[in-house]
Amino acid sequence: MAAPAIEADAVVIGAGPVGLFQVFQLGLQEVKAHVIDALPYPGGQCMELYPDKPIYDIPGTPVTTGRGLTQSLLQQIAPFQAQMHFSQLVESVTRLEDGRLHLITDAGNAFVTKALFVAAGVGAFVARKPAVPELEAFEGRQVHYPHDSTLPEGTLQDTHVVVLGGDESAIVAALDAANPNALARSPASVTLIHRRDVFVGEPGTLQQLEAARAAGRIKVLAAQLTGCDIQDSRLTALRLLTADGIERSVSTDHVMVRLGVSPKMGPIVDWGWALERKQVPVNTETFQSELPGIFAVGDINFYPGKRKLILSGFHEATLAAFAAMAFISPEKKVLLQYTTTSPRLHQLLGVGIQEKK
Repeated sequence: MAAPAIEADAVVIGAGPVGLFQVFQLGLQEVKAHVIDALPYPGGQCMELYPDKPIYDIPGTPVTTGRGLTQSLLQQIAPFQAQMHFSQLVESVTRLEDGRLHLITDAGNAFVTKALFVAAGVGAFVARKPAVPELEAFEGRQVHYPHDSTLPEGTLQDTHVVVLGGDESAIVAALDAANPNALARSPASVTLIHRRDVFVGEPGTLQQLEAARAAGRIKVLAAQLTGCDIQDSRLTALRLLTADGIERSVSTDHVMVRLGVSPKMGPIVDWGWALERKQVPVNTETFQSELPGIFAVGDINFYPGKRKLILSGFHEATLAAFAAMAFISPEKKVLLQYTTTSPRLHQLLGVGIQEKK
């Protein structure tokens, strides 16, 4: 039996910087938001693509990083207690008779909201899959993606583990699997497969990989995945074409896929609106789309003169929050207040008002 729909005044799709700032602006309007994101953590593109690279164009912040910006925004929205719903995509949006919006995610969760804010950036970031469709049947059992919760302690004991990928996350996955002290699991073998014997990671991580290779705890193969072997409904081996053109197979009980992520528009293209260059056209007075009560902010939207900057998204989120009050609380008179002087905003933010001396 499906759980009842979560009723909300506002739902934000996307937990990147603009989505998080949308939560802040809604909070200043005394609106508590629910946030949905395909990733298992906040930060969006900033955290997924450049968590530790410098960002220089955030006002009042000479330099930060994707990770630092995300942490600052999370601290900023903490007083508003937004509820986060990670690792899920919104599959459908329909309008109810009373005008509210009904959302269903691929995790089976349902939401009913008065206003919807799409801050999905360039799309939902989803894990890249190997170009071997047969492996999909083993996902969650023998084929595992980042943040997979299907690997309880001891699962890898005495098994053959293959890790696919060449970046930091792939190296860490291989090191964790090969570490005999990690969760008391010691596999029979760990093989790291990448198209080239060249890896990208922090210097310390690369040093650990070299040490594990020298000790024989991790075997590295420069090869492309071409297929798999299945026996008695179990995945038993991966078929490879090595860099020198030799076909071979590697026994496997578990495959850890660490091939990075890619943005996908997903079901958003079928929500009944006309897209412009895979973006949502908006009214720049309100940043509402052609669908009443649905706003688009950040890189997902389009209008003449649009610039894909975090700064621009912050501006868009501010105007969208004001405009959305016509749907959330149409009876409420919306006033422009300043966080510097407003006692009510100070109360919402949980900060004290300094007494005049």
